[in-house]
Amino acid sequence: MSTTEAERAASLVAAEEKAEELFAEVARRELVRPGVQESAVSRAVRDLGAELFGTDKHWHKRIVRSGPNTLQPYRENPPDRTIEADDIVFLDFGPIFAEWEADFGRTFVLGDDPVKLRLQADLPRIWAAGRAHFDAHPDITGADLYAHVVGLAEEAGWDFGGAHSGHLVGEFPHETIDGERIESYIAPGSTASMRRTDRVGRECHWILEVHLVDRERGIGGFHEQLLTLRG
Repeated sequence: MSTTEAERAASLVAAEEKAEELFAEVARRELVRPGVQESAVSRAVRDLGAELFGTDKHWHKRIVRSGPNTLQPYRENPPDRTIEADDIVFLDFGPIFAEWEADFGRTFVLGDDPVKLRLQADLPRIWAAGRAHFDAHPDITGADLYAHVVGLAEEAGWDFGGAHSGHLVGEFPHETIDGERIESYIAPGSTASMRRTDRVGRECHWILEVHLVDRERGIGGFHEQLLTLRG
């Protein structure tokens, strides 16, 4: 039986809600802490997902980045690093719940460095401003929204760290970007309206991601969740 649009939307929202629960439990259990390798945090979050929700599958590589590694975009694979006492750390996970994709990213600050705390606070604020811009422009393209989010980052005094600021979510694997797939990203060159249907007539749903960096200080942060469907 084919999935209705309402069922599909509800499944994507439910997947994200579970991802939110997972990240809240990561914070409660203090899995992100000094003295632990990034790879160990990644495995711990994977195991926690299995414990809480019975899932250990992820539709893209699990990302835990700390310190200078937070400058690196998704496609890079920096060396594994031990988290330090005053680090900024971000997690980007794509868990699969009942075969539906979630894609969720959050940033943690260990210590009380004011610049890192300001970066952490700016991430959800800029994300929300990006969503407000999307909501206000019915015919917006991926290229338009990317340019706006980059502008918001620069206005706040940060560089934008990614070649794109989001992608389709659902059954789409976003492991590669090429000329044929650019319309599936919030990125330069993505000139189709984001409010459209896909090749089989399903409504397109999007993830919005914000990667802010301060290259001089060698720090960055990341915030990612559903752009559409949730209020």
